[in-house]
Amino acid sequence: CQAHHRPPGDDVADLGDAWVERPFHLESSLDEIAAFYRRVHEAGIVPISCGGDHSVTLPILRGIAKDRPVGLVHIDAHCDTGDDYLGSKFHHGAPFRRAAEEGLIEPKRTIQIGIRGGINDPDVWKFSHDSGMRVVYMDEFYERGVKWAIEEARRVVGDGPVYLSFDVDGLDPVYAPGTGTPEAGGLTTLEAQLLVRGCRGMNLVGGDVVEVSPPFDPSGNTALVGATMMFEILCVVADAVARRKRSNAS
Repeated sequence: CQAHHRPPGDDVADLGDAWVERPFHLESSLDEIAAFYRRVHEAGIVPISCGGDHSVTLPILRGIAKDRPVGLVHIDAHCDTGDDYLGSKFHHGAPFRRAAEEGLIEPKRTIQIGIRGGINDPDVWKFSHDSGMRVVYMDEFYERGVKWAIEEARRVVGDGPVYLSFDVDGLDPVYAPGTGTPEAGGLTTLEAQLLVRGCRGMNLVGGDVVEVSPPFDPSGNTALVGATMMFEILCVVADAVARRKRSNAS
């Protein structure tokens, strides 16, 4: 793994796709994905996943957090805590509102880093603030720096189980243009890598990379960045699994 990280070890495997039989029926698609992740969770497997848009994180959390809510480190340009949009509560702009309402995440143990961009509703992220989520707008991140953001994330999530969700549009589009809702003025790839590496030592129970759209970037750079971030997440999650195993053995 990168820098000072330990290798992820031999207990890593590709489980294939969470195949959806009814992709044109939104609610049942989410149910099918959740069922896949329940089987994964019940088998004692800690998942690292790739989307898809950010709506896929909701059924993943339904599968792995049904027994107890988890904290959340969420790196993104958007809070994704909106509400009904074009007649549906389930879309890529609302997964963490739904997750909080369903008791899958603990808002007061949730931090959202890199938030920015133009909005057409001044209250679009109101749910994040009202529920107690820690919202780190890009201005604050820029002023205080990546080391501060890591410490703030550690403070917010504490020692309990935590999920790490990385939306590639958290990056500035000069690094990752292949995404559906790019926002100028974002993280560099190095800042993102350092943020993920700073999660080492957290009680991580899974992670994902979402919103990579290779056709939007013929250069292939966004796909490379997405794969790189998945590798970084794999390293810190594998470290968390190893720590739990050592703790249970002692």
